[in-house]
Amino acid sequence: MTVLIKPIISEKSLADAKFGKYTFEVLKSADKTSIKNDIEKTFNVKVMGISTNITKGGKTKRTRFGIKSVPFSYKKARVQLARDQKIDIFEESVSDDKKSAKKDKDKKDKKDKK
Repeated sequence: MTVLIKPIISEKSLADAKFGKYTFEVLKSADKTSIKNDIEKTFNVKVMGISTNITKGGKTKRTRFGIKSVPFSYKKARVQLARDQKIDIFEESVSDDKKSAKKDKDKKDKKDKK
């Protein structure tokens, strides 16, 4: 049974990916050992360390019947890999961001010239 739900792709996680730290959403019942085993098996890498936390949040809505709240929370794991090892999912996202940033810059330069 896999404990990984999905990778978390955000500005912070992409910045950490450059240093070998990758962030994943995992099952709440998952422990560090099962997360380590699952990541090593799925991506063929060596995990050096794991830190986990449960992110709590919620959404409140004010209605004519009162305040309704919908709680949601998830567990995320930040994984430190051995040196010179990477996970391709995060690397592709970084290169796509650079390409789109370059295209935006080129468009801006063309507008400035006119």
